[in-house]
Amino acid sequence: MTDLRSALDKYLSMRKGFGYKYEHQTRRLADFVAFMEKRKARIITTKLAMEWATLPPDRHASWALRLSDVRGFARHVANFDPRTEVPPVGMLPGWNRAKPYVYSDAEIDALLTAALALPPADGLRRWTYHTLFGLIAVTGMRISEAMGLERDDVDLDAGVLTVRLTKFGKSRLVPLHPTTRTALRDYAHRRDALLGSRCGSTFFVAEQGGRLLHQYVYRVFWRLSREIGLRRPGDRTGPRVHDFRHRFAIRTLLDWYREGKDVEQQLPVLSTYLGHACVRDTYWYLSACPELMEEAARRLDRRWEVTP
Repeated sequence: MTDLRSALDKYLSMRKGFGYKYEHQTRRLADFVAFMEKRKARIITTKLAMEWATLPPDRHASWALRLSDVRGFARHVANFDPRTEVPPVGMLPGWNRAKPYVYSDAEIDALLTAALALPPADGLRRWTYHTLFGLIAVTGMRISEAMGLERDDVDLDAGVLTVRLTKFGKSRLVPLHPTTRTALRDYAHRRDALLGSRCGSTFFVAEQGGRLLHQYVYRVFWRLSREIGLRRPGDRTGPRVHDFRHRFAIRTLLDWYREGKDVEQQLPVLSTYLGHACVRDTYWYLSACPELMEEAARRLDRRWEVTP
């Protein structure tokens, strides 16, 4: 084991000890260390970091992210090897966060209706996707969180979901509206009646009772999106499943503004509900939606309005 590989093991243990999952970073940094070993390089330099970060040459969008991973690792290594160079910030153009698509109520209704037309007509599949996408839309959960729900995580009597070990290694409770409880209970009854003992441990299951797989869920979503006109045939971009979560956050903030609530005071509540690691991730929505900016501007105007 090389010094860099040993240092990487310690670095990853430290990061994960702070509660970060660090899955993608682990894979990328292992690749970086293999890159260094191939070149018989024992010292991290800015030149080598840039050479690795800009691979492959046709994926510009990931370059800054890859260099950022090395930068964090290099800072750690520099603590015991002063020869280490830490790549400066700003060497590569930063990653631009995707602008959220704010679904209309009509678009969500159309997508959920289209899900009910999925074949087979007498199977569970159409109800699985109808209920899964509906749950994400009304709760703002991440798709991985909804797909990962175990049966014991869904308490329909109390009307609460337990979302365990989410993106940042934390768990949280998600309260349910009565209509959502009814929809989930109906799905559970259909699932058990159709599959019985073939059901796995997860709440949402595939047609034969196993776990849902992300690639199939996305394929179904893209198919439904094309059917209702949200995407054109062959489009590689367009509204995403994750935009259900963005819509939930934006609509919640808009409602608070229009109800005259203190949004600044309420933001930590929304941040906790969404499972954000930091409230600044929730603040992002204030600048991501023009309607929210308009509401914020109106409130500021009223605050500074001088009455005669």
